[in-house]
Amino acid sequence: MEDEFGKALRQTAQLLERELEAFLPLNEGLEKQLYKAMRYAVLSGGKRLRAFLVIQAADLFLVPRPHAIRVAVALECVHSYSLIHDDLPCMDDDDLRRGIPTVHKKFNEATAILAGDALQSLAFEILSDPKTHSSAEVRASLVAKLARAIGAKGMVGGQTMDIYANAKVIDIVTITRLQQLKTGALIAFACEAGAILGHASPAKTNALKAFAHDLGLAFQITDDILDKEGTTREMGKVTGKDEAAGKITFVSLLGVEEAKIHASMLAEQAVSHLEIFGPKADLLRDAAAFTIKRRK
Repeated sequence: MEDEFGKALRQTAQLLERELEAFLPLNEGLEKQLYKAMRYAVLSGGKRLRAFLVIQAADLFLVPRPHAIRVAVALECVHSYSLIHDDLPCMDDDDLRRGIPTVHKKFNEATAILAGDALQSLAFEILSDPKTHSSAEVRASLVAKLARAIGAKGMVGGQTMDIYANAKVIDIVTITRLQQLKTGALIAFACEAGAILGHASPAKTNALKAFAHDLGLAFQITDDILDKEGTTREMGKVTGKDEAAGKITFVSLLGVEEAKIHASMLAEQAVSHLEIFGPKADLLRDAAAFTIKRRK
C-alpha cells in the first residue's frame, strides 16, 4: 500500500517528467543529436528527490506551485548535467545509469559533454526568466545560490577533491567536507530555494539549511552503503566500484554497521531542525526517513 510520502514523491516525478519534456522539445536541425541526448538524460527516470525538496520547502511558505516547479525543473537539469559529466571516461567511467547506458555510451563522449553544458545553461535560463518569479531580486538570489552550489565552492569543488584525494590523508573530517560539496550542495540549494521563493525569515531559512546539511550527509552515507551492499540490478549502475578503486568512503572509514548508525543519527538530527514548521513539514520529515531506507 503506497503511503502519503510515496504518493507525493511519485506524483512529483510524474510532474517533472511532463515539465522537463515541455522544456526540451524535439529538434530536427543539425543540433538534433544534442537535444536527443539532453532528453535522454533528463527523461530517463530517477527519484526526483531534489525536485521534491524544492516543492515541499516552497509549500511551507505558500509559494505558488508554478514558481516552485520551474525551480525544480532547473535543479533537475543541473543534476542531470552533473550525472552526465560524472559518468564520463575521464571521471568515473560508468557505462550504466538508472539501468540504461550512460549518455556517452548511448551517443558519444563529445555529445555527452555538450548535453551536460547545455542543461546547465538551460537551468540558469529558467531561473532568470520572470515566469519563475516576478521579483528580480528573488531571481538573482536563486541564480547566485545555484551558481555557488555547483561551482568551485560546491559540487565541482567536491568532485575535484574526490579526484585528487590521497587515500593516506583522507579522514572523516575531509570526507565529510568532500561530500558536503559534491552531493550536499545541490540538496542544500533545493531546500533553500523554497525559502528564497517564499521570502522566509532568517530563522526558518536557517532551519531549512540545517535540515539540508544533515540530510545531504545521510544521503551520501546511504549511497556508500548501497555501493557496498546493493546489486547492479537494484541500483541501475555498477556497484562495488569505490572499493575496487580503493576510494575512501564513509563505509571504508567507519565500516558498514557504524555507517548505518551514523546515517540514522543524521536523519534524526535533520528532522529535529524542522520543529519550527510543525506538521506542515511532515513530508520533509518523511524524506529524511526515505533517504536512509531507500534501496537505490
